[in-house]
Amino acid sequence: MADTSNLKNTKVTLKTRPVGMPTDDDFEILTEPVTPPGDGEMLLKTLWLSLDPYMRGRMSDRESYAAPLQIGDVITAGVVSEVIESNVADFPVGTIVSGMYGWQSYAIAKPSDHRLFKVDPDLAPISTAIGVTGMPGQTAYFGLLRVGNPQPGETIVVSAASGAVGGVVGQIAKIMGCRAIGIAGGKTKCDCVRDEFGFDECIDYKAPDFAKHLSDACPDGVDIYFENVGGPVLEAVAPLLNEGARVPICGFISAYNATSADDFRTPEMVFAEIEHPPFNRFFVVTEWLEEFEESSRVLGQWIKEGKLKYRETVVEGLENAPSAFRMLFTGENFGKLLIKVAETT
Repeated sequence: MADTSNLKNTKVTLKTRPVGMPTDDDFEILTEPVTPPGDGEMLLKTLWLSLDPYMRGRMSDRESYAAPLQIGDVITAGVVSEVIESNVADFPVGTIVSGMYGWQSYAIAKPSDHRLFKVDPDLAPISTAIGVTGMPGQTAYFGLLRVGNPQPGETIVVSAASGAVGGVVGQIAKIMGCRAIGIAGGKTKCDCVRDEFGFDECIDYKAPDFAKHLSDACPDGVDIYFENVGGPVLEAVAPLLNEGARVPICGFISAYNATSADDFRTPEMVFAEIEHPPFNRFFVVTEWLEEFEESSRVLGQWIKEGKLKYRETVVEGLENAPSAFRMLFTGENFGKLLIKVAETT
């Protein structure tokens, strides 16, 4: 077992609640000695850190599906870690795990921790445990299959189609025998969605005639709209929804940095104006927590079979997490946004 007595834990905490787009001043980077694990505990070294839009909501003091962070808390996040000291027989040193240990370089863990899973390095690269085979991929998997209920031959529109969730949604739709139309920003992302991820078409929401192009790409209407962004994209999709359409609402990123409820329209407000409002509901991936390990195996198998492809944007260094986080809202990231914190021991 390695000597861990002199290790220092770097952690990023919430200093102030952001107003609008988070700035570096909203975070504080602290360093403190690493606490050794007690009986029934293990010490984890963070290797990979996930950056996701939902974290923005946790930084605000408003009602949501998850409790807000308190000032001084470590920013919540999924990580991939290595066990470097262990008092748990089932988690020997060298075990790779994923869990919710936040923006920090080390963490104390117990086997009973919420959403702690062992990672199989033979399934796929370990970074995917917080990406395509982890929470984002599982969000796509359960949101589409359980809420969207796709049927062969249906047309599915996916917003943020080059992102960590959206890119997987469209590929699963194709596996299910559906027609997949992606929406993304810019030619490079649209080309990837269509040519690499295998969507039937991808429409650039930045184009001035975006709504017309989207309508032209959906001559038979839209049966499922996988909602990630809201705003003008939602407004363009809504009139195309067929009777009996389903809308899994994963996120609403266009509103996350809004400073007033008057700055955006909710899906309910938009759908109330169309003739046949679709079935729609906001979902959280943890509704299917008991099926996480099985879904990871399925997603990993699809990767091995060449049916599921993915992109990662990697930023080096935990200290860069605050600035990298803003990439989620400016569209600079491509696919899953990750912080590479450390190498395996």
